[in-house]
Amino acid sequence: MYERFLEYRVRESLSDTPVVLIVGPRRAGKTTLVRKIGESSRTYMTLDDGTALDAAQSDPVGFLRGLDQATIDEVQRAPELLLAIKKTVDENYRPGRFLLTGSANVMTLPRVADSLAGRIETLRMLPLARAEIRGRTPTFLQQLFTGDFRGVREAMVGDELVRIALTGGFPEALARESERRQQAWARSWLDSVLTRDLRDIAEVERLAELPRFVRLLAEHSGQLVNYSRFGSSIGVSHKTGQRYVRLLEQIFLVATLQPWHTNALKRIAKTPKLHFLDCGLLAAARGLTFARIKADRRQFGALLESYGFSEILKLMTASDMQLTPHHFRDQQMHEVDIVLERDDGTIVGIEVKAAATVRSSDFAGLRILAETFGERFAYGVVLYDSADIVPFGKKLAAVPISSLWA
Repeated sequence: MYERFLEYRVRESLSDTPVVLIVGPRRAGKTTLVRKIGESSRTYMTLDDGTALDAAQSDPVGFLRGLDQATIDEVQRAPELLLAIKKTVDENYRPGRFLLTGSANVMTLPRVADSLAGRIETLRMLPLARAEIRGRTPTFLQQLFTGDFRGVREAMVGDELVRIALTGGFPEALARESERRQQAWARSWLDSVLTRDLRDIAEVERLAELPRFVRLLAEHSGQLVNYSRFGSSIGVSHKTGQRYVRLLEQIFLVATLQPWHTNALKRIAKTPKLHFLDCGLLAAARGLTFARIKADRRQFGALLESYGFSEILKLMTASDMQLTPHHFRDQQMHEVDIVLERDDGTIVGIEVKAAATVRSSDFAGLRILAETFGERFAYGVVLYDSADIVPFGKKLAAVPISSLWA
């Protein structure tokens, strides 16, 4: 069993908060984690069970009656249960009463979010980070903000880097030995989630067209969002295309990375970027295989950028720093793939390159950030396919992508 970064935070939250909700994609390991945490001290129920689901939907107050401490899996299937939880928590406001999981982010529903304000802590759990797979304690974010990078042990480069990006982080995919079987699992996941979990949270017209919609999104992972183009691919409007992307965000298939902007920089792009949150799913949706990337390495760039983005998000769950991720691009096409802003205003920048060689021109966007923000700019790195750390001037360096888990 993998040790998850989030376990400590869940236990900490249960010690002082009545309701703790873990949200993340289906099969990411949420159930395994909550059953480990609950052990024999908590009543466990899953709304994947038809009888439990019917009881929760028909009589949510009665469903909770008599529960002292409970773990409830897949709570998005009966969002009305959260209103009943509010009632019982208000009657007995005690830490750790309910540990919930959701494969869709029900906290984005206004009525639910408002009702549980001050009573709930929501934690996000994504598929396994590479550091979790290797049993490492990540230090990359701390090194990034201090600029104190250390050498990488056992750097993964070349073909090995391609293979880990293609596999992604779902435990069941990792357990399969061949790429063909891993992609079969990923396609099955997509088929199931696009028909099942979306129905739990919204009415979706043209449901049969969603696989084609997702394939188009996969072709644009790592690029700026174009809702009109996305919508037209299945014959719906810009507004409906935007709604579908937001629904896919709610089930943690994709994320939109908002643009970073400030009055200190004029004429910058204000369009979000789209990323898949698991590159195994991204590869399956695009039909990318190891052989295809070996034949045309250019296809690896966008995949690796999304891989780097998802790994950064996972490291953020293990960090005590409060960080907000963005991307940056100006009108001269200078860009930074990921900009992290700490709550004290400190900025760091991350570029992701699939190449084994880094040039000075790869730092153009990072230099703009450094020049604009002076002391607020802590450091900028280009993550690349190598084992070497190479300085490129003050507060800038090329750093192995393996630093994310070393």
